[in-house]
Amino acid sequence: MRVIGGKYRSRRLQTLPGMDLRPTADRLRETLFNVLTAGNPSALEGTVWVDLYAGTGAVGIEALSRGAGMVFFVDLSPRAVELIKRNLESLKLHAGFEVLKQDPVRALRELDASGVQADFVFLDPPYRMEEAYRQALEAMSNTSLLKAESMVIAEHSKKFDPGETFGRLGRSRKLVQGDAVLNFYRML
Repeated sequence: MRVIGGKYRSRRLQTLPGMDLRPTADRLRETLFNVLTAGNPSALEGTVWVDLYAGTGAVGIEALSRGAGMVFFVDLSPRAVELIKRNLESLKLHAGFEVLKQDPVRALRELDASGVQADFVFLDPPYRMEEAYRQALEAMSNTSLLKAESMVIAEHSKKFDPGETFGRLGRSRKLVQGDAVLNFYRML
């Protein structure tokens, strides 16, 4: 697993052995960031990200590599939190991020209460945790964490669809790649 583009391009990231952690594949991450930058390499400059169920931190690190101003990495697993910290340290990153060892829905509420407004939220729980998608999307739709132009991206298995709308949040695009799907949500 590696960083696809930006300042840390081609740098390797660590992962954990076994199936407890399923990092977003390099190819899917490349597709995601190609969609988000759409020919404008500076499109992510200064943006604020929330990487929920961050795992290895690969998506948030990719955002930092491409100019994001702040990334909140959220994961409840102590092993994942330590892995994220090791990956950030391996890139000599010491600012522009916060690693939160916390339940993702609780973290969303706390980020909202502290006045954070995210440009992008990436949601990628373990595929088997289907209810986690709905809980996180519902929680986001009921906060001021998202601005009118914010985007929420949910990665999930092709065998599952988290849904079209969640309160004020509605799906604007669906991108299928292999066995994975990226759903893009915006405020309605």
